Amino acid sequence: MIKFNIHVKKVQAIMNGRERYLGILKSQPVDWLPRTPILMQYAAEYIGSNYAAFASDYRILVQSNRKCAEDFGIDQVSCISDPYRETQGFGATIKYVNDGPPHSTHPLEETKDLSVLLSPDPLSSERMHDRVKAAEKYKSEGQGEYSILGWVEGPAAEAADLRNLMNFLFDLMDDEAFACELMDRCVDVAIAFAQAQVDAGCDTIGIGDAIASQIDPRTYEKVIQPREKRLVNAIQEMGAYVKLHICGNITHLLPGIADLGVDILDVDHMVDMSTVRDTVGSAVALTGNLDPVSVIRNGTPELIREATLAAYKAVGNPYFVNAGCEIPAATPAANLKAFCEPVTYVP
Repeated sequence: MIKFNIHVKKVQAIMNGRERYLGILKSQPVDWLPRTPILMQYAAEYIGSNYAAFASDYRILVQSNRKCAEDFGIDQVSCISDPYRETQGFGATIKYVNDGPPHSTHPLEETKDLSVLLSPDPLSSERMHDRVKAAEKYKSEGQGEYSILGWVEGPAAEAADLRNLMNFLFDLMDDEAFACELMDRCVDVAIAFAQAQVDAGCDTIGIGDAIASQIDPRTYEKVIQPREKRLVNAIQEMGAYVKLHICGNITHLLPGIADLGVDILDVDHMVDMSTVRDTVGSAVALTGNLDPVSVIRNGTPELIREATLAAYKAVGNPYFVNAGCEIPAATPAANLKAFCEPVTYVP
């Protein structure tokens, strides 16, 4: 029987974060498992800033993520802040909030006329360009120390942001042709946005398609999954890795997800990790699925260590240490430190 161990003290790194991260993706031995938690409001407040500054100024985003990576031993820095980068490019108005994610209007809330949308340009649309500049700053400052994660919205998520959630769900039921046309437009923009971030230095692009977890398998596999797959293929053709993040219970979507060909799959806490591994196979790197609230924020360091080890035992390699979603802002520093303690890689 394989014995899993967690090193807690006196661990000497033999790889940097980027080397460790890429090693797992290339099926190479590493010193320990990469740590890739998603940090947003937590990171901003850790350096004494706030979410509004984090989401509106790439310099704050980069500074806060780099500081957390240095202090906690995180192997990847991220450009993610909120889902409304492309939405603003399409014409939405954004309101920043100090203690929460931005608020956005929905340009297509009262109409299905796609001509009212602006044409987002990653290098001139304000919020998209801000994310590209974050990637550039990471690359110029990092000297290859960390993996750099870019981010785009998936077809369903961006369509829902443009139409408003309930409108888009009704579109899927009573105007599928329009929903597909809108999602195709979203994928075109996501591909251009991903390319700009890869050119700026990202080695991985995350795709956030949270609303997909609320869609039935037939609809997902018929109209959403093919568009996700087009986006996945395009990003991989750029030479980058693809990470899929769908919040919520994705158990019913796993057969379709298994056919996407993603490199990395985030798994939320309500999904059984063994089921995911059995369905998507051994080639996909899994991340997750510790409960961000009950385990990471409200738990103890010992509970976090045990849960991390249990997740690794459930799926084996390739695996990254991660929670099911974003690390909550009120998480004690001691808990995040415990979560990022090196976990021995077991070949």
